[in-house]
Amino acid sequence: MRRDKERGAVAVEFAIVAPILVLLLMGIMEYGRAYNAQVSLTNAAREGVRVMAVNNNQTTAKTAAKNAAVSLSPALTDSNIAFSAASCTTGAQMTVTITYSLSTLTGIAGPFTMKGKGVMLCGG
Repeated sequence: MRRDKERGAVAVEFAIVAPILVLLLMGIMEYGRAYNAQVSLTNAAREGVRVMAVNNNQTTAKTAAKNAAVSLSPALTDSNIAFSAASCTTGAQMTVTITYSLSTLTGIAGPFTMKGKGVMLCGG
């Protein structure tokens, strides 16, 4: 007789807990995706500034940065990449900053503006 009174209790408990679990999983996915994008941006900026410090050519440096960030979708464009100076003189410090707008998978929040920065002394 007692079992009849508890009938459907599991379904009600699941209906209460399921939205919380789904939100938690979606948050984990969004955070992981944002972290991956930030690492990609930082690595792309580092690669771009390295090429600029060695070759002193902005076009080559932008290409290297874009090739280093192939995991980002949509891909980086030249307008996303900024240099602290037009040319790289030996002993000077060069900074490459990459800005990126990350849209979310869920569409609940965002898009978020992210930045990756690389700094290196010119001349190798």
